[in-house]
Amino acid sequence: MKRSKKKQKPNAKLWGGRFTEDLNALAFEFSKSIHIDKRLYREDIAGSLAHIEMLAQKGIIAPSEASQIGRGLREIEKEIDEGVFPLDSGQEDIHLAIEQRLFEKIGNVAGKLHTARSRNDQIATDERLWLRSAIQTLAESVASLQRALLEKSDAHFGAIMPGYTHLQRAQPILLSHHLLAHIETFERDKSRLRDALARMNFSPLGAAALAGTPIPIDRHKTAKALGFAGIVENSIDAVSDRDYVIEFISACAIAMMHLSRLAEEWVLWSSQEFGFITIADAFATGSSIMPQKKNPDMAELVRGKTGRVYGALISVLTTMKGLPLAYNRDMQEDKVPMFEAFDTTKQCFDIFAEMARSTEFHESEMKKAVHRDFSTATELADYLTKKGVPFREAHEIVGNIVRFCVAERLLLPDLHLKTLHAFSPAFDDDVFEYLNPEKSPARKKSAGSTSPKEVAKQIAKWKRLLNLN
Repeated sequence: MKRSKKKQKPNAKLWGGRFTEDLNALAFEFSKSIHIDKRLYREDIAGSLAHIEMLAQKGIIAPSEASQIGRGLREIEKEIDEGVFPLDSGQEDIHLAIEQRLFEKIGNVAGKLHTARSRNDQIATDERLWLRSAIQTLAESVASLQRALLEKSDAHFGAIMPGYTHLQRAQPILLSHHLLAHIETFERDKSRLRDALARMNFSPLGAAALAGTPIPIDRHKTAKALGFAGIVENSIDAVSDRDYVIEFISACAIAMMHLSRLAEEWVLWSSQEFGFITIADAFATGSSIMPQKKNPDMAELVRGKTGRVYGALISVLTTMKGLPLAYNRDMQEDKVPMFEAFDTTKQCFDIFAEMARSTEFHESEMKKAVHRDFSTATELADYLTKKGVPFREAHEIVGNIVRFCVAERLLLPDLHLKTLHAFSPAFDDDVFEYLNPEKSPARKKSAGSTSPKEVAKQIAKWKRLLNLN
């Protein structure tokens, strides 16, 4: 019996051959993903162009057919760019939307595009290509905030402030040293993103549904054409895991945790209780009822949006935790959290970089703060240690001195030598140099400390690394 050649309907489901009825309208609405995965159209077309070029080079399709398909795909990309071909809610997903449009443009030869390929390896390829670009973009946003903090570190070099542990004043440090600590944590965040990129930069294309294909394709050729470091070797693994998405979101979550800590400091420091900084009006809002209020809303929103990225990570981990190999439709749910993590993290770093550049630091208030506490107590203990007193004994002596000061409502510089002698005969006239908090940072000798010499080294290093001239 001769099978008739039936022309592909442009709006037909490309998987519908074995079905006797159309998909239920509710089922279609429930399962479609075009409103989400349309962001991947450039990557989808790039993967398709590499695929058809390889098919032609291997003699699987004719060069003229590859040329016709390639021309159609490039036209579709331009149509989407210009809004001529809208990716609307009537389409199932980005892959079928593009292929159906290709049928409309070039006819049945469009059907050869999907030779030796499945949507399973197609979407995994699209995501890896998109994430590769997203990581580069996000790393630059992180670097922009690093540069903003570095500019402040350089501009306020030498300014002194209280260093905190447990949110209690601990030891005098340089403001620059504190800001440089954030720069260093953000550098590790960039490193995690780069590490994730190195592991995800392998091509799943050509793995097909899960078992590979009997058609003699060249997966290495398409991988090279798309800029991948190689192929995902196991065809099942290529389509059935989303660890590259999870690792990316995890890196975003850690970066947001670091940014949220900085945001919390901005909230505290801008309060009247601290008075260390003034956030520019352009990055604050007021109250609808209290006219005097100036709220650090951008910092608070960064702190709040961190939860979104944490949620994205938990979402994908939960989706993947019980799935048997290979592909399952549950995995369609990976794109919302992937995009959410990227969008939120980038937006938060971008807004904070701009806010940081316009924030005013009040050196005088920070300086006043270090003169109102017992933050040189450790200096006093170190002084006794240099005089031969065992550190544990010195620690107890100074603790007793602080307790005395609290009871008498005194600060350490208020004490006389005679009073200090009541606690230890090791004290001498030179002790008062150690009670001046402004001289404390310069006494630090260890590498990476808050001493001006070490902080200057760090600033110079980060200027080189961040290309800040």
